[in-house]
Amino acid sequence: MEPTKDENALVDVLDVLLRDGVVIRADVVVSVADVPLIGIKLSAAIAGMETMTEYGFFEEWDVKRRNAAIARRQYTESGSPRRIRGSRVAIEDGRGSRRSHNSE
Repeated sequence: MEPTKDENALVDVLDVLLRDGVVIRADVVVSVADVPLIGIKLSAAIAGMETMTEYGFFEEWDVKRRNAAIARRQYTESGSPRRIRGSRVAIEDGRGSRRSHNSE
């Protein structure tokens, strides 16, 4: 039996990674002659933005980007700059529930 190459494997992996996400944690200790010199604790969360905001990551960034898009759209429609302060932006997650956030 020989291994086969699946052309869609990378696409499937990326789909799962962006949809479900992954958390990578690593502890590294650098030592010389059994004497620990440096300790490093690494943690990374990788997922699509929808998944990240669903779990509470990047919510503030997401709200700011949405408000900037609204302001740009209103600027092009009216022809004059308009800044939205104190408005509320509703964010809908994939399950149909909505959360609203105050902008700054």
